[in-house]
Formats: sequence, C-alpha cells, structure tokens
Amino acid sequence: MLSDSLNTNEVKDSAGTEVEMTRLSINDRETVFAKVGETPSLPLRLTIKHSENGSGLKKRRRSVVRVDKTTISGVDSETPITHSAYVVYDSPVGAMSSNAEGAHVLAHLTSFMASTGASTTILYDGTGNGSVVCLAGSL
Repeated sequence: MLSDSLNTNEVKDSAGTEVEMTRLSINDRETVFAKVGETPSLPLRLTIKHSENGSGLKKRRRSVVRVDKTTISGVDSETPITHSAYVVYDSPVGAMSSNAEGAHVLAHLTSFMASTGASTTILYDGTGNGSVVCLAGSL
C-alpha cells in the first residue's frame, strides 16, 4: 500500500521538480491524492482505481492510474481547463503465475513515453517519443 503522503520524488512535474501529494480518500478499490498546498479551485489529483471481472482462468483486473490538473486557460484569464493523463493496465490475473510479463509491458510503455531511445535518462519535460506524439497529436 502507498503511504498517505507522496513527498519523496514519487510525483514530479515536467521540470523534474517534486510535487508533494497527500491522500484525500481511500476505499478497497480506489484512492485519491491531492497536491499539498493547491489552490482549491485549481485541483491536481492523482487517482488509482482497480476493478476485476470474470472468474477462474478468465479473471481480469483493470487498473487505472490517472492524473487530472486544472489550470487557467492560456487563451483568456478566466476559463478553467483540465488536462488528464492516465495509464490503463488490463491483466489476465486468473491465468498468471507471476507479474513478469506485466512488468515488461509497463516498462515498454514507460520507456516509450519518457525517453527518445538514444539514452537511459527519463525525460519529464514531454520530449520522450511517446509524450511528443501525445502532445502534438502526431503519429
């Protein structure tokens, strides 16, 4: 289980600066974190949610890690806008004997989003190959 405070570089912004988060709520399948010291009308939320369906060898788990950040529009000084990014991991838990293959696909996705392939450095600034295509809407 995660700590109630995420304050040792678990969450960073695009400059690589730590963003401190505190848990707002938790139940058996979902938890929500908020940025410490945020402006109430401009929330930053980190949500983790799990659901399962099926049974036996057909049992699957869907896990979602999502970040939603509300800011003021760059077009005018009044309109609040929300940016959202999330990862969905759909796993065949009923037919798994280990998390090894799941770890591989998460590593594939993470490296694609946060690197250019030419280095082993994690890029937080949106310049990783996957981040670039998301931000630019390109293929």
